Amino acid sequence: MPQKKLDPATPRARLEIEFAEPHLLGPLFGEFDRNLVAIEDKLGVYIAARGNRVQVEGEPEAATRARDVLQGLYNRLDDGQDIDAEAVSAVIAMSGQPVLEGIVSDVSEPPKVMIRTRKKTIVPRSHTQALYMEALGRDDLIFALGPAGTGKTYLAVAQAVQQLIGGSVDRLILSRPAVEAGERLGFLPGDMKEKVDPYLRPLYDALYDMLPAEQVERRIASGEIEIAPIAFMRGRTLSDAFIILDEAQNTTPQQMKMFLTRFGMRSRMVVCGDPLQVDLPNPGMSGLADAVEKLEGVEKIATVRFTAGDVVRHPLVGRIVEAYEGPIA
Repeated sequence: MPQKKLDPATPRARLEIEFAEPHLLGPLFGEFDRNLVAIEDKLGVYIAARGNRVQVEGEPEAATRARDVLQGLYNRLDDGQDIDAEAVSAVIAMSGQPVLEGIVSDVSEPPKVMIRTRKKTIVPRSHTQALYMEALGRDDLIFALGPAGTGKTYLAVAQAVQQLIGGSVDRLILSRPAVEAGERLGFLPGDMKEKVDPYLRPLYDALYDMLPAEQVERRIASGEIEIAPIAFMRGRTLSDAFIILDEAQNTTPQQMKMFLTRFGMRSRMVVCGDPLQVDLPNPGMSGLADAVEKLEGVEKIATVRFTAGDVVRHPLVGRIVEAYEGPIA
C-alpha cells in the first residue's frame, strides 16, 4: 500500500485496532486495499495492517474518524451485511456529521434503523436517510424531497416490501405521473400498458432489487403489487395499503389533492419528488410544492429534505447536482 506523507509539524495520533475475525479483513480492506486507500484519501491518514491489527496515524480528529469508520465497516460485515465502495464513502461521510441520538449513535456501531427485505438488508447511508427511514416506520404520510440518487424512492419501496411480506399491509401501490420533458403518451407505440411502463420502470427496478423476480411477477399478477400512473387512482379508496407516489413534482395541485385523498384506513403513503426538476408546462404549479406548503407540520405527516450531500450513487452524481443547484448548505 502506498504510504502517505504526513507533515511532521502537525500534531499526530497513532491508534490501533485489533479485529477478532481475521476472515473478515479481506472484504474490510477491499480488493487491492481499495477501501483502506479510500479512507486514507478522504481523511488524510496513513493506515498500516499487520495480521489482525490495523494502525491508523494522522491528525487526532482524522485518525479517530478513520478508526471509527474501520470499526463500523467491520461491525457491518460481522453482522452479515455486505460493504461496497458506496458503503465505505457513506460511512466516511457520516463519521463527520453530528450524532443522531436514538437513530445513529456512532458510525462504529451497526445502524439502529434498518429495512429487511427478502433479498437484502438496507441500512442508512447518510444521516438524512436515517431520519427518513425512521419516518417511514413511524408516520402515516411522508414527503421526501430532494435530488436524484438520494434514495427517496428506493427506501420507500424497501419499507413497503418489508411491510407487505410482514403482513402489516395487504397490498403495495406504486404510482407516478406520466409526464416527462418533451414526451407525450400519445406519441408512444403500443397499448396503454406499453405506453406507461417506460415511465414506471424505476419502480419496477426497485422492486426487483427487493424481491425475487418470480415473487414480483406473482404478486403483480395477483394484485398485491400494483404499478400504475396517477390517473388510474381517481375515484378509489386505498385501504390496508402502502402507497408510493414517485416524481410527484410533476403533478398538478388538483392531481395531488386527488391522490392524497385516496388515503384509506390502515394505510401509509410516501410522496417522493425533486422540487427543482419540474417537467410541467408551468413549473410554478407543481402539486408537490403546493401540498408541502399546506401540510407541513400537520400531525403524523413528515417532511424529509435531502441535499446533494445525501447522493449515494456514483460520487460524480453529487458533484453534478451541486454544480446545478449550488454548494451544499
